[in-house]
Amino acid sequence: MKRYLIAGLLVWLPLAITLWVLHSVLGLLDGLFAWLLSGSQAVLPDAAHTPIEMLKQVPGLGVIVMVLGLIATGIFATNIVGQWWLTRGSRLLSRIPIVKSIYSSVKQVSDTLFSSSGNAFREAVLVQYPRQGSWTIAFVTGKPGGEAGEHLRGDYLSLYVPTTPNPTSGFFLMVPRSDVIELAMSVDEALKYIISMGVVAPPPALATTAAMPRNQTG
Repeated sequence: MKRYLIAGLLVWLPLAITLWVLHSVLGLLDGLFAWLLSGSQAVLPDAAHTPIEMLKQVPGLGVIVMVLGLIATGIFATNIVGQWWLTRGSRLLSRIPIVKSIYSSVKQVSDTLFSSSGNAFREAVLVQYPRQGSWTIAFVTGKPGGEAGEHLRGDYLSLYVPTTPNPTSGFFLMVPRSDVIELAMSVDEALKYIISMGVVAPPPALATTAAMPRNQTG
C-alpha cells in the first residue's frame, strides 16, 4: 500500500505543482491587466466603461496582451528608430540617482543572459568546489574582465555555480580553464540535474560523452 501511495504521489505531485504555478502566473497577469484597464476608465468616456468591464472578465487575456506587447516591443527595438529612442531613454534613466544603480545593474545582467551574442549559460562544466575532490556542475558565463581579468595570468573562465534545488542563487568563480571538465550535456539537462539534487540524471549517452579536461590539475 505504501509503495502504491508513493507511486501515485510521484505522478500527481509534479502535475499539481505545474498547474498551481501556471494558475498563479495567470492570476497575476490578469490582475495586472485588470488594474491597467481600471486606470484607463478614468480617462476614457463613459461609453467605453462597459466594454472594459467585459474585458476584465476574459480569463487569460492578460497573458495574450503581454505576449503581443513583448512582440510589438521587440519589433520596435530592432529597427533604427526604436533603437534611437531606447538609447536616449537608457541614458536618461542612467542619470537619475538611485534609479541608475538599479537600472544599470539589471540591464547588464539581462543583456548578458538573454543577448544572442552573449556567452552566459551556454555550456555546462564540472569544477571542483568547495574543495579539492568535491565536484559540482557549473555554467560558463564568459571570461574575467576589468581589473580582475588584468590580475589573472593565463586562460581563465568565469563560472556560475548554482545552489540546489534553487538555481537562482549561487556563487561566482574565476578558475583556470584547465581546472574544469567540459560536459556534453545541454544546459537544460544540467539544470534538471541540479534542481532534482542529482535524482534526474541526463541520459547515459550524454553522460558518457563528457569531454576530458585539457590539463586537469588537482
